[in-house]
Amino acid sequence: MNNWNTRTKLVHEGTRRSQYGELSEAIYLTQGFVYPSAEAAQERFEALGDDEFIYARYGNPTVAMFEDRIASLEGAEAAFATASGMAAVNGALFALLEAGDHIVAAKALFGSCLFIVENLLPKFGIEVTLVDGTDLAAWEAAIQPNTKVCFFETLSNPTLAAVDIKGVAAIAHKAGAKVVVDNVFATPIFQRALKLGADVIIYSATKHIDGQGRCLGGVVLGEADFIHGALETYMKHTGGALSPFNAWVMLKGLETMDLRVRAQAETALKLAKALEDNEKLERVIYPGLERHAQYALISSQMEAGGTVISLDLKGGKAAAFVFINALKIVLISNNLGDAKSIITHPATTTHQRLSDVQLDELGISDGLVRLSVGLEDFGDLLADIEDALKAA
Repeated sequence: MNNWNTRTKLVHEGTRRSQYGELSEAIYLTQGFVYPSAEAAQERFEALGDDEFIYARYGNPTVAMFEDRIASLEGAEAAFATASGMAAVNGALFALLEAGDHIVAAKALFGSCLFIVENLLPKFGIEVTLVDGTDLAAWEAAIQPNTKVCFFETLSNPTLAAVDIKGVAAIAHKAGAKVVVDNVFATPIFQRALKLGADVIIYSATKHIDGQGRCLGGVVLGEADFIHGALETYMKHTGGALSPFNAWVMLKGLETMDLRVRAQAETALKLAKALEDNEKLERVIYPGLERHAQYALISSQMEAGGTVISLDLKGGKAAAFVFINALKIVLISNNLGDAKSIITHPATTTHQRLSDVQLDELGISDGLVRLSVGLEDFGDLLADIEDALKAA
């Protein structure tokens, strides 16, 4: 199986079949498991076997299939599936940190991630330093003797700034710290962060993995000792496990993810190129554009530019709202990575809790909109966007 290519792994890896030989993966909708004897129950609680389960909060056959498949894709030793992307972020950070520790994190984080870092971690005696994630000197200067984790989005939301993963990893590992990355925007198709030096990878499976707007889910990937040790212990006792039904949906999503994400990225690049000189726009931000300030770094880390474009409209919030409301195909929602094209205004939605100073520091202007490109026809999407820009 290790010799299989990506699309084959996404269809077949990790499959467990019952005695009935079902073609599609089975959904094991059960919260508990039956033992043949009291002795067998005792043995399983003392030492859980490779394909044994005791309670759905600890593990489930359908969930295990999803974990095995995504771990194989990423090249990770192990994975633990969670109820949501934020459950994955929370679990990974709290499993790695304790009172007296220090974390260095990029300032450019999704609002809920920033809440955990800025508000929750300090409550438990964990010191936090926020830095410009694109500045390696800032990472190095922030490191302290008690630094245990460096945390960042590999592509920031929504300004699509890239962090030098190898560079930060070298700094962190020299200090004995772990590198934890949110790799959602880059996707596991276009970027393998473990090979670049990350120790732990987090995904919101709600995004490209499901990719069709159905279920919440998340996953943490890394070394088996951490996943099946500190992380699994934390997650099973705090209740952040993924449901078997959602795991089954994610398995079905994985089967087509490579095809979907590549098609979306191809359209995103074509749209970015078509729009980059539009007179209604201050700027077009897309990692695959040669005009992107970090194009060389991105090209060295990613196979393609991803599925998200950010557009900064002249005229600020008023123009942005007129533009958004004039769209007919592109839907207004705060999700991303979906088969349907989706747009949101970060300053008033995903990042609305940030102060004006923070928004300005991160480059999130009143005119900035985040466009997640779906699977619609390129020509239809371009016409829809250009018509809406005329209205703006």
